[in-house]
Amino acid sequence: MRLADAVVVGAGIAGVSVAYELSVRHGLARVVIADPRPPLTLTSDKSTECYRNWWPNRPMVELMNRSIDLLEEMDAGSDHRFGLNRRGYLFVTADPARLAAMTRQARLTEGFGAGPVRAPGGVVDNEAPDGVDILDPDALAGHFPFLTKDAVGAVHVRRAGWFSAQQLGSWMLERARDQGAELVTTRVTGFETSGGRLTGVSHEGDGTIGTDTVVVAAGPLTQEVTAEVGVELPLHSELHLKTAFRDHMRVIPREAPMIIWCDTQQIDWSREERAELASMGRADLLGEMPVFCHGRPEGGPGSPYVLALWEYDKEVVTPTWPIPVDPLYTEVVMRGLTRMVPGLAVYRERLPESVVDGGYYTKTPENRPLIGPVGPKGFHVVAGLSGFGVMVAPGVADLVAAHVTGDDLPEYAGDFLPARHLIPGYAEEVAAAEEGQL
Repeated sequence: MRLADAVVVGAGIAGVSVAYELSVRHGLARVVIADPRPPLTLTSDKSTECYRNWWPNRPMVELMNRSIDLLEEMDAGSDHRFGLNRRGYLFVTADPARLAAMTRQARLTEGFGAGPVRAPGGVVDNEAPDGVDILDPDALAGHFPFLTKDAVGAVHVRRAGWFSAQQLGSWMLERARDQGAELVTTRVTGFETSGGRLTGVSHEGDGTIGTDTVVVAAGPLTQEVTAEVGVELPLHSELHLKTAFRDHMRVIPREAPMIIWCDTQQIDWSREERAELASMGRADLLGEMPVFCHGRPEGGPGSPYVLALWEYDKEVVTPTWPIPVDPLYTEVVMRGLTRMVPGLAVYRERLPESVVDGGYYTKTPENRPLIGPVGPKGFHVVAGLSGFGVMVAPGVADLVAAHVTGDDLPEYAGDFLPARHLIPGYAEEVAAAEEGQL
């Protein structure tokens, strides 16, 4: 029987982060990662690979600040292998009331530890400090002239940017393997317990791995895994897509931050297009469309590509593969982005070369992760990482490793315990909270 100090179920960015944390940072000699798929291929490579410490509540700000600290530490330790930048998130609006609301939110977030608010104007240096700049129309037009002249201002979140999740995950996996971690290509089929304590992990292949510690990091498949020990978690999944299009006309500058349109809108379909969409049963595209159509440059200075997303359908679904793809997705997203970046209208008659892929946001009702022990002794989960899994994975791994090893827990640990949903009044307390998802 193979023996392990810990078994990590799932080799996505969360599972690889946990294996790295346990083996490299905590010195566990025998960590096994079990997954039937190649590492970082189920949902982790479908991300926009961004990060931010702009969140609507203190626990998420504190967890994300810790995660970004670790990202910056690994960026330096890997000789900048995964291309971490701090381009920022630029939340743009044409609605004065919305700008005022976002400014109020910035003040709240400042109180949570996300950094100071600077207004109006602000700096745009890519080596900027943390915090938030409130840009008035003059500053916005001066720094970002490619944006619509309808914009009344923007909130520029500075401790934010993006990186290559594939390169980060590969680097962490290499370091973990150097410390003895093992990747086993197999599907976990069950768990063995004795006296309410975990004793082993059953899997396809050579039978059982003897261990008293498991961390389930199975993304959208988490509920299937935890059901094997009778644990039901408050999780649901939503399909998300992204498009990568070739901006060969260079409409969006390569040095641009992540740009987000914060207003609802109606897509300016022609009369003929509206009639055709109605005949196709796509009335969902004809009325008011939601906020947060967003995108960013992808690749280095010579790359022509832009990544773009718009979650205009948040229907709860059962995850299936291959994922269903909306054939109109790229065109819808391009039309939505054109409201913020009018120059993209150059592609209206002929869409640029593009690729669409996606995965699932697996979420709790209040959109905060589940991190820590649940079920039999020795059984842990990291789940509900929603649309922010790549950016939060190092912080989540740091926290669950503290649970596993008995290290001191940070003050925010209790806010992410799976058992919090059993506390009377918890659901009501967070029911009105903003979900914080883009």
